[in-house]
Amino acid sequence: MGPLAGIKVVEIAGIGPGPCAGMMLADMGAEVTLVERRNPNANAVDISGDSHKQAFYNRGKKSIALDLKNPDAIELVLKLIAEADVFIEGFRPGVMERLGLGPDTCLERNSRLVYSRMTGWGQTGPLSHAAGHDPNYIALTGALWYGGSGDRPPTAPVTLVGDLGGGTMVLLFGILSAVIHAGKTGEGQVIDSAITDGSAYISSLLWMMHNTGQVQDELGKGWPDFGSPWHDTYECADGKYVTVCSLEPQFYAELVERMGLADNPVFANQWDSSQWPEGKAQVKALFLGKTRQEWCDLLEGTDVCFGPALNMSEAPQHPHNVARGTFLDVDGVIQPAPAPKFSRSEPSAGVVPATGEHNDEVLQNLGLDAAAIAQLKSAGAV
Repeated sequence: MGPLAGIKVVEIAGIGPGPCAGMMLADMGAEVTLVERRNPNANAVDISGDSHKQAFYNRGKKSIALDLKNPDAIELVLKLIAEADVFIEGFRPGVMERLGLGPDTCLERNSRLVYSRMTGWGQTGPLSHAAGHDPNYIALTGALWYGGSGDRPPTAPVTLVGDLGGGTMVLLFGILSAVIHAGKTGEGQVIDSAITDGSAYISSLLWMMHNTGQVQDELGKGWPDFGSPWHDTYECADGKYVTVCSLEPQFYAELVERMGLADNPVFANQWDSSQWPEGKAQVKALFLGKTRQEWCDLLEGTDVCFGPALNMSEAPQHPHNVARGTFLDVDGVIQPAPAPKFSRSEPSAGVVPATGEHNDEVLQNLGLDAAAIAQLKSAGAV
């Protein structure tokens, strides 16, 4: 039984942060009912909900397929909401209200409900109705900026900082905070979770570095934006990459010792930024002199603060990830395992449902008999 066993979640199917939040809640034991489209959306990205390779983020959920343009289907969703603790939707502002599933309507049915709204720009503000994606959101809040340096434009791994960091993780923080509040007070509430707000929030350490002068508005002048030789990603002789971040003085001392630079005056003072360009050139040349594995043999597991930059085919095979069960192989589909680890509760990655697989089960749990279910199907609601 996961730590969230007993929590009931209704999720309106979408893409990106919302489905990943639903997956993580399901991994932790919550009962997640996924409301999917009975008829596919022609304007949606071509991702098949029935493909386990593409839709493992639906693992552990129960799927019911409805036509949300049908009033009977809307009433079914409201019945699900009446028994739920959490509702998750990720449409542009106003869509749920037009469907008859806005927060006022849902909270009338269930005053304890945590009504969670996941958007890129938020429910309010001049950009709230505009289209956007991960890089747009994090660019607006400054979260993208220090992914660049003096010799490279600001970039970040797609989906990690915005969609999943500022989106999914901050949404989950809000959901669980509101669930605790509802448990104490009996009061539900609406969560307006914007990726822009969330990416700014999780940039707190970067803002501290900016406020203290460790990074500047001009890229490449500080150590976090790759100005120093001891914090960067370096190419090796075999075209593969490694990372170093020897920030603390004892870690820096070990780096220069192990790389044979202890007597080199360029590296005598870690914080002499005038020596950083020459130091970076020398470190870059050194890393190009050995293969990644040779550098791993020398530096991995030491206090240099070192790690090989693995691709997604390599990462699940690394001994550390294997030892911790960081990844799962489910019928040949590699996917991240639930995290974090718990001493008592046991998270579990469930199976991916086919669209509408649990139609009858979900409807029966709402108290509908066979005749009522058949009527809903003939009316096209289900």
